[in-house]
Amino acid sequence: MSTTDTTIDTGTGEIVDPRLAAWADAPPSVLFWRAFRKHKLAVVGLVVLSFIYLVALLAGFIAPRQSEWFNVDYTYAPPQALHFFDTDEAENTVFRPHVYGYALEVDPNTYEITHTIDPEQKIPLGLFVKGDGYKLLGFIPADIHLFGPLDPDQPFYLLGADKTGHDLFSRIIHGTRVSMTVGLIGVALAFALGVTLGGISGYFGGVVDTVIQRIVEFFMSIPTLPLWLGLAAALPTNWDPLQRYFAITVILAIMAWTDLARVVRGRFISLRNEEFIIAARLDGNSRKRVIFRHLLPSFTSHLVASLTLSIPGMILAETALSFLGLGLQPPIVSWGVLLQDAQNIRTVATAPWLLLPAVAVVLAVLSLNFVGDGLRDAADPYKQ
Repeated sequence: MSTTDTTIDTGTGEIVDPRLAAWADAPPSVLFWRAFRKHKLAVVGLVVLSFIYLVALLAGFIAPRQSEWFNVDYTYAPPQALHFFDTDEAENTVFRPHVYGYALEVDPNTYEITHTIDPEQKIPLGLFVKGDGYKLLGFIPADIHLFGPLDPDQPFYLLGADKTGHDLFSRIIHGTRVSMTVGLIGVALAFALGVTLGGISGYFGGVVDTVIQRIVEFFMSIPTLPLWLGLAAALPTNWDPLQRYFAITVILAIMAWTDLARVVRGRFISLRNEEFIIAARLDGNSRKRVIFRHLLPSFTSHLVASLTLSIPGMILAETALSFLGLGLQPPIVSWGVLLQDAQNIRTVATAPWLLLPAVAVVLAVLSLNFVGDGLRDAADPYKQ
């Protein structure tokens, strides 16, 4: 360390790095963000996660088609590659985004119709094109899409089509809204249950603690997947998609609160006899104020990290239930619902693009795990 980077503390005579001295007076939020930025994978995960939720927020605008749109003339159509440059009449290279159309081929033996890319057909693409109507942000009527074919009647399947001619790319984007919000709503319910029951158990102790802990142990002793399957199968078949959506989130929350309740209980037990809590009680603060103004804020960072790490489990649970046919059902579109089409041998043999929703699941889960790891490390005072 050079002399230009050091100074001497007049009180102790010690050599001090002025950069460290500047951080010493920084607020906790600044120190937390500084520690989080050191976790490179967490920063990358945060960027990816922000992009995913932006896509979920603007799904109708970004997706070229609505989720229910289909064309039976293009069942199992393969993905179309994007081409950004073309040649004009003078054989000059010009920027002209386009995709190639399809040609039909009929097997002479089985009469099976297949689609192949036809380079002779060029479908021009554009930005901010008119297309199917939708509601931006859920309430603003609009029909402008970020990109798509200039002629909406032309086939455009960026990631291919499914067995009924749905645009897989558009359905993955629309499925982002459901799959990512199921995680948020489910975790919010589980978080409320875990913090409330865990806090009551740890703060009051005694008989209340014993009863709540036996309830926790009962739920933790039940195998998770069979319980999910049983509860999902018990849902009435005549419920509309919205009712089923919220029922699935409640089912996922029922089994997700127990671990958090255990953690909150342990922290409350360790903190309730600390001097600052005793001082708050002696100062006349109510129990509610002691819990919400003194106990919970003392480990908020840990709660945020736990909350982030719980969302991937919710997303995977919804995906698994929908994949097995016991979760969300069409016309609701989620990543798990889309993966139902990937259960037969034809998917692997002739239409592997139907497995692409699994890539979205993996990307979202990894990003959430990386962000959760970064938050957990940043919240650890011994790693600062």
